[in-house]
Amino acid sequence: MRPSPHHARRARGLLGALLTSLVSLAALLTTAPVAQADTTICDTFGSTTVQGRYVVQNNRWGTSATQCVTATDSGFRIAQADGSVPTNGAPKSYPSIFNGCHYTNCSPGTNLPAQLSSISTAPSSISFNYVNNAVYDAAYDIWLDPAPRTDGVNRTEIMIWFNRVGSVQPIGSPVGNTTVGGRDWQVWSGGNGTNDVLSFVAPSAMSSWNFDVMDFVRQAVSRGLAQNSWYLTSVQAGFEPWQNGAGLAVTSFSSTVNKGSSGPGTPGGSTACKVAYATNAWQGGFTADVTITNTGATPVSGWKLAFTLPSGQQITNAWNANLSGSSGAVTASNVSHNGELAAGGQATFGFQGTSSGTFTKPSTFSLNGTACTTA
Repeated sequence: MRPSPHHARRARGLLGALLTSLVSLAALLTTAPVAQADTTICDTFGSTTVQGRYVVQNNRWGTSATQCVTATDSGFRIAQADGSVPTNGAPKSYPSIFNGCHYTNCSPGTNLPAQLSSISTAPSSISFNYVNNAVYDAAYDIWLDPAPRTDGVNRTEIMIWFNRVGSVQPIGSPVGNTTVGGRDWQVWSGGNGTNDVLSFVAPSAMSSWNFDVMDFVRQAVSRGLAQNSWYLTSVQAGFEPWQNGAGLAVTSFSSTVNKGSSGPGTPGGSTACKVAYATNAWQGGFTADVTITNTGATPVSGWKLAFTLPSGQQITNAWNANLSGSSGAVTASNVSHNGELAAGGQATFGFQGTSSGTFTKPSTFSLNGTACTTA
C-alpha cells in the first residue's frame, strides 16, 4: 500500500531523527574518553602501567601461594593473597607501585636513576587502605646504589613503615629515634645479606602523607649508608604481607624527582669547611654553638651540615638553622638570612638539648656532603 503524504512525512521525520541521533552518538564516542578497565595480575612478577607513568608490580617471591593484584587508575589493590609465612622471617611478597627502575623494568618517562647530588627535591604522596584480617606492613622502598643501575639488587634500601599489623618488625635492630619530615620515627638498621637496610617506623598508623623522599635519603647519607655520588634508582610504595592481605590498597600515589643545584648535600659552591662546636653542658642538659667556616675559594650558596649526636643526647630547640632529626643523625640547613657563605665567610647557629650519661661532642661533620675539619 502506498503511504499517504502524512505518513511519508512522518517516516522521513523519524528517519531524520534517527540519523541525527546516530551522528550525535558517533561524535560522543569520538570525543569522550574511553573507560579503562582495571587490570588484574596474577603472574609472579607480572606488572602493568598506570597513570601513564608508574608501574604496578605483583612481585610475589616468598611463597608459591596465589597472589593477584588489580591495577586501578590511581594505584592498586590486592585482589587475592593466599597462604601465610612465619612472621619471624621474610614476607610473602612486595606488591607495589613505583617510579624508576626495578630489575630492568623502568616506569615510562622516568628520570631515574639520578645522582643524589643532582636532585633538589623528590616530592611523593601516598594514600593507603588497610584491612584488619592480615599481618603486614605498609611501606615505601627507596633504593640507592653507587652505580646508575637498572637491574639487580641495589646497595642500600630505605624503608618507611607507615603501618604494621601483627608481630612483624624491620630488618636489623632499633638504633634510636629521629625526626624526619616533621614526624617522629623509630630507626632500625641492619642487612639482609645482599644489601643494607635503613628503616623508619611510624609510632602509629599513617593512612596518607605528602613528603620529600630526599629527607630520608639525607639520613642514609649522614649515617654512612650512602654517598652524594650515589644514585637514586626507584621510589616504591606498597605492602609486605605475611598472612592474607586481600583488600590492602594504594588508593593514590605520586612521585616526582626534581633536578637542580640543591641536592641532598650539595646546594651549590665549594664545600671545603671547618666547624667549631662550642658547648656548655650541665647535669641533664647542654647548649651548643656551631660556627661553620667556608675554607674554600668559591662561595657556597645554601648549606647543609650533617653530624651525629652521641647516644643519650636529644635536641629540644634550635636557632638560626632548620634541623632534620633531633637525635642520632642530624642535618642542619641554613635559614633565609645565613645561606650565603663567601670564601672565608662564616655562619653560626645553635641549639639546646637534653643529655644522659657522660657528655661528649659529635666526632665528625660534613658540609654539603664533604667532611669538614674541626677547630
